[in-house]
Amino acid sequence: MYNGFIKLSTACPITNVADINFNLKNIKKCIDEALEDNSKLIVFPELSITSYTCGDLFNQKKLLFKSEEALQNLCLFSKDKDILIAVGAPLYSNSCLYNCAFIIFKGKILGIVPKSYIPNYSEFYEKRWFSEGLRIVDKHIDLKFQKHIPFGTNLIFTCGSFKFGVEICEDLWVTIPPSSYLSLLGANVIGNLSASNELVSKANYRKNLISNQSARCMCAYAYASSGVFESSTDLVFGGHLLIGENGNILSENNRFHRENQVVTSIIDIDKLVSERLKNISFRDSVKLCPFEALEIPFEFSDLNLGKFTRYIDKHPFVPGNSEERSLRCSEIFNIQASALAKRLTHTNSKKVIVGISGGLDSTLALLVIVKTFKLLNLPSENIIAITLPGFGTTDRTYNNAVSLCQKLKTDFREINIVDACLQHFKDINHPVENHDVTYENVQARERTQILMDIANKEGGLLIGTGDLSELALGWCTYNGDHMSMYSVNCSVPKTLVRYLVRYVAENEVAEDISNILIDILHTPVSPELLPKDKNGEITQKTEDIVGPYELHDFFLYHFIKTGSTKEKILFLAEKAFDGDYNKETINLWLEKFIKRFFTQQFKRSAIPDGPKVGTISLSPRGDWRMPSDASFNSFL
Repeated sequence: MYNGFIKLSTACPITNVADINFNLKNIKKCIDEALEDNSKLIVFPELSITSYTCGDLFNQKKLLFKSEEALQNLCLFSKDKDILIAVGAPLYSNSCLYNCAFIIFKGKILGIVPKSYIPNYSEFYEKRWFSEGLRIVDKHIDLKFQKHIPFGTNLIFTCGSFKFGVEICEDLWVTIPPSSYLSLLGANVIGNLSASNELVSKANYRKNLISNQSARCMCAYAYASSGVFESSTDLVFGGHLLIGENGNILSENNRFHRENQVVTSIIDIDKLVSERLKNISFRDSVKLCPFEALEIPFEFSDLNLGKFTRYIDKHPFVPGNSEERSLRCSEIFNIQASALAKRLTHTNSKKVIVGISGGLDSTLALLVIVKTFKLLNLPSENIIAITLPGFGTTDRTYNNAVSLCQKLKTDFREINIVDACLQHFKDINHPVENHDVTYENVQARERTQILMDIANKEGGLLIGTGDLSELALGWCTYNGDHMSMYSVNCSVPKTLVRYLVRYVAENEVAEDISNILIDILHTPVSPELLPKDKNGEITQKTEDIVGPYELHDFFLYHFIKTGSTKEKILFLAEKAFDGDYNKETINLWLEKFIKRFFTQQFKRSAIPDGPKVGTISLSPRGDWRMPSDASFNSFL
């Protein structure tokens, strides 16, 4: 694989019913088109050699003879072509006729897969001609031009980590599709050679079926259905071509096309392997398989992808579609509020304490608290919102914090920490002009101590404000802002925090509060622990120190979600952020991410409870268990 990727295609050639030479000519054209695009696999429709709608012509010896002749011709055609071909044709064997997929590579049929389930209801009556292949495993077939060809429903064609299994049309629509078993036995790419006729709304159902099966099997799914040149005596076929991957439809054609059509996508094999590796239930299901796989090895000569056309989302935590993003934000906001409501009812707490800085994270936490209090019919005066200005607090963040808390009718309090910190510097003999990590952490811990003590005094819970991105980088003070009694933002990445606050500003609050939130959104991210400049502006901007959060969230997603290597993350980031950052800049911050991620694990090993809202969380109690003294050397 090239960085774990492989390119594959599905095709719908122009056909004439029972005109085998004509069909073969167009099949070859589609293969050449896929090869031009560096595709390594091409899947054709069901019975594409003969066409699907031959009817009783399937009982004619001439048709079967010409079909086998065409397969031989196709083998010769493929001899010097570095592409795996899955083409449909009938097979006569032992007095039975089977509807089969022939898997061809470099001049040879690697294996033949019969259709497991033969539909014989409504508009389908395939049992008039074909026998089911459901229980055929570990058999071999002799053709005139090739002997001892593997034949069965348990075949998996393997090249390195690429493992290809096949099912045919109706097989996908049954209760337990053969692809479910093939996936459990190792196949991570499934090809479906189909002839699915068009009915009102059937295309959407078909698409959902493929999406769901690819998700359930954690596989890629390449689907090719017969096209408009099949017989229209009773049915119409649309030539539906789809490629899915783990629940996502990567490519889909426009149906009813009247030319040869090839659809191509790049599949992330590494990602599929990683998903299965983490899913214990998937592995445990293997014992349910009624047969063992027969793996058939082969070798591609060249795995170069050519032009990399796969879309890589630069913000994987944030939906690109505005409507979907709004729904996502609404759901996350409700998850956070519901989680906090449960904790408050369990502890019988009627009050909460939260530190408000005028920054994004504490703003989101406050908004979650306000929504929770509405859910529980608690008065907003029981929200004790405290701003704790220090050496670096600017007028902008201070004024936003004061205004927001007042507008939300909280019990707003202000406690300046400067004198307490100066006393502490004196107690530990630390020069106040030395603006090192001690200078910064003294302020963070002083704030946490005050907030914790007021929580004890008021009989309430201290709500944490730190987010997922800060936990990944360890950008928090141990036993300072790192600690709370319940943390509502702990699995929300920084790139998403911004959209959550914007969602609330646009959908859940009055205009005067919305205006404050919009200004907070435009404030640079900063812990404000270093003194202001002479103009009273922020001097300590987080992203100048640790790097852009959009990069770190991208790194985090691919490091955790797919277990990607540094080299692959760098490759993906170059594609996603092309025009935004050069390779050297991305590599600089990627190395910083990896080093910080490893060295700061000790903080994540001791974090408060908090709700998981997405697929990635760093909670040591369920999602991420890692030794605090693990070395990053191998990962660089």
